[in-house]
Amino acid sequence: MKKIVSKFFMLILCLIIGLSMTACSSSNQESTTKQDGKVSIFMPSEDLQRWNQDGKYLKEELEDDGYTVDLQYAQNDASTQISQIKKAIDDGCDALIIAAVDRDSLSDILSEAKEKNIKVVAYDRLIMNTDVVSCYVTFDNYKIGQIQGDYIVDTLGLDEGKGSYNLEILSGPLEDNNSYYFFAGAMDKLQLYIDNEQLIIKSKNKTIEDTAISGWSTEKAQDRMDEILSSTYKDKKIDAVLCANDSIANGVTKSLKENGFNKDNFPIVTGQDCDIQSVKNIIDGTQSMSVFKDTRVLSQQVSKMLGQLINDQKIDSNDDKSYDNGVEVVPTYLCKPGFVDKQNYKQAIKLNDHNADSFYKKGRAEFELKMYSQCF
Repeated sequence: MKKIVSKFFMLILCLIIGLSMTACSSSNQESTTKQDGKVSIFMPSEDLQRWNQDGKYLKEELEDDGYTVDLQYAQNDASTQISQIKKAIDDGCDALIIAAVDRDSLSDILSEAKEKNIKVVAYDRLIMNTDVVSCYVTFDNYKIGQIQGDYIVDTLGLDEGKGSYNLEILSGPLEDNNSYYFFAGAMDKLQLYIDNEQLIIKSKNKTIEDTAISGWSTEKAQDRMDEILSSTYKDKKIDAVLCANDSIANGVTKSLKENGFNKDNFPIVTGQDCDIQSVKNIIDGTQSMSVFKDTRVLSQQVSKMLGQLINDQKIDSNDDKSYDNGVEVVPTYLCKPGFVDKQNYKQAIKLNDHNADSFYKKGRAEFELKMYSQCF
């Protein structure tokens, strides 16, 4: 009887030890997936839907991973962003995630971050002329320009020898490093047809310097398009407008409408970001397409790489050659973009005929899109 009791207590003891080890193991696993630390996020502006979504997704992702997160917007003012970053450094944060207002303005303030061993992640916009940036997370911006260029080529049938067609270009601002990649990618697809005059740029504005729209401003894009139309296209014969993003495209669309263009003679208008207004314009036929960048994927990748930096692990980059900021090549992770047009928007935005009509009439503050590996 004593042997049976002894075995019984030994069994109980083993179970207790086993449960304790499991609990410890679970606790240790939790500590490897959750992070501690204070992270400051700096976005350019609240004026664009794109940056509101980026800030929201990134803050939620990092908080889910255990960080204390402060999110700030600079209203597209470089000096404001510098002041915000300085305060975060002085307050003792552990990491800075920065979508720069001005790619060239941050080297001095980031040298203070380096002195305090604060990690710096460039978010969607490469920060230039500094050795402080630990990594860069963005979409394949050259590919985005190629997608826009391909859409014009395919829709006009340029590779079938069709033309000539009139093209105008409105590029992103010179202070945003991504603008150069968008422009170069688009020209990779369009330059051949410009050279052989299947595409004619009647305004003669052909370089990024001649076509840049400061601050991605809808109003400035509208003014530029008004000027081009009044000086060059009084006959209303324009076939395509390469717009670097949706805020520029919205300005172009407003200008075209106010200058008498309608669905019968509306040119191809490209875009990027799938903003609510632009998706509604695509449905309405006044914008042709928009490149979609799933910022949730971007946020997840940022959180993953930030954890690797903090824990001194190897960074999960997929391009260690292309992104030279003038001081060094920055390890980069490129996420994959896709595009939305009138033919695929219901599938991409997960709408059926009934709620597509509701979406068009009311819009919604936020919509979920499938990852492009599932859609395209």
